[in-house]
Amino acid sequence: MQKNILLSIVGPTAVGKTSLSIFLAKKLKTNIISCDSRQFYKEMKIGTAIPNKDELNIVPHHFIGNLSIHQSYTVKDFEKDVLNTLQKLFSNTNIVLMVGGSGFYEKVITKGLDPIPNIPPIIRKMWYEIFKKKGINFLQKNLNLYDPFFYEKVDHNNTHRIIRALEVIEYTGKPFSSFKKKKIVKRFFKILKIGLTLNREKLYKKINDRIDKMIQNGLIEEAKNLYKFKHLNILNKTIGYKEIFEFIEGKLTLNQAITKIKLNTRHYAKRQITWYKQDKDIIKWFNDEKKENIYFFIKKIINSI
Repeated sequence: MQKNILLSIVGPTAVGKTSLSIFLAKKLKTNIISCDSRQFYKEMKIGTAIPNKDELNIVPHHFIGNLSIHQSYTVKDFEKDVLNTLQKLFSNTNIVLMVGGSGFYEKVITKGLDPIPNIPPIIRKMWYEIFKKKGINFLQKNLNLYDPFFYEKVDHNNTHRIIRALEVIEYTGKPFSSFKKKKIVKRFFKILKIGLTLNREKLYKKINDRIDKMIQNGLIEEAKNLYKFKHLNILNKTIGYKEIFEFIEGKLTLNQAITKIKLNTRHYAKRQITWYKQDKDIIKWFNDEKKENIYFFIKKIINSI
């Protein structure tokens, strides 16, 4: 009996994951699940580079534009919804694709959530207030003091992740790293990971070209329409929107905002690459490989399982 397989396509932003996933889904006659945590939101079409209408019509996609920015949606909700969707999809096919740049969301589906207790919202609010008054350096020093192991691993500029660790430490009195489980959950499907990579020069050019295309497609207007909701974390922490909000407020010229979007996106790509390098799973990496060759590699693996 052939095993059900989740084919996870990973890699940095703008590397070509969407194009490859659609090509493979057509060849394999299957569906695509998005694990891009920003593409969930229907109001953020241009700034999150969702597949265009033609691409969405070619292959069935799930978890794209399925939420509003005003809805509360956690990674735990995502895990539950994706597993339910996979149960249904595997009744008609033995392989489903998952693609997206949100490494943590991909990890939740392939490895499960760490058993971290629910933290009262007031504690998170307290740490965000501290951040506003004292800055990121103060948070970094506290995390290094109370959990040097996690401090060594975390992105030091990722305010959300640092505050998440500090709120758990505050509430439980234990290091955040102590909740990072060693045991990976067992899923009802096999997992095959394909990684896309490019040399730095090519990747950065693709990033810059993507940003230019977003601007041409109306990113400025989209951000202006969303400006009244800029207090929402999903907007003020998303590259593309937060820089244009600064332009709207007169803190940056339009050219400065666009340059900053490109720079921040390149930094984000670096962090994604670092994340996947730390992944203990076997990822088969392809650098500028023809899509057909990747397809034949996948078929070979599928047939051997």
